[in-house]
Amino acid sequence: MVVEFRYLGTTLTNQNSIQEEIKSRLNSGNACYHSMQTLLVSSLLSKNVKMKMYRTIILPVVLYRCETWALTLGEKRRLRVLRRIFGPERYKVTGEWRKIHHEDLNDLYSSPSLVRVIKSRGMRWAGHVARMGERRGVCRVKVGKHEGRRPLGRPRHRCEVNIKMDIR
Repeated sequence: MVVEFRYLGTTLTNQNSIQEEIKSRLNSGNACYHSMQTLLVSSLLSKNVKMKMYRTIILPVVLYRCETWALTLGEKRRLRVLRRIFGPERYKVTGEWRKIHHEDLNDLYSSPSLVRVIKSRGMRWAGHVARMGERRGVCRVKVGKHEGRRPLGRPRHRCEVNIKMDIR
């Protein structure tokens, strides 16, 4: 029995777990970051150029097929990569170095966080599925009920529950 395999660039598991897919996407994004690290850390490039590189090279790799992801808190923490690109900030008055908070990064560089992008793409995809006919396979999978017994333990995050929480 196969536990996991790659199909069309996506990691599929026998437990239908999305965590392995998110890990492989983040690893691919980290590989892109490390291949460009000398440019992204360089003080010769402006922060606008670094942001353009981040948006055009790293983001598409990380966000491939993110519409159906149900993120946990640990995965949301792992998706914060802007701090690595822009590094620490120096206070003008005291000259001390400090970490830039994620909210400050998002405000300074007018870029939505990856979690917000994933949520908005999931909402857009849910709208497409909601408009589909009930005969379409995607809609049947989305609204269908599982047969059999649920395994012991806490239920996994599901896409539709996350979408309902995002709407609120």
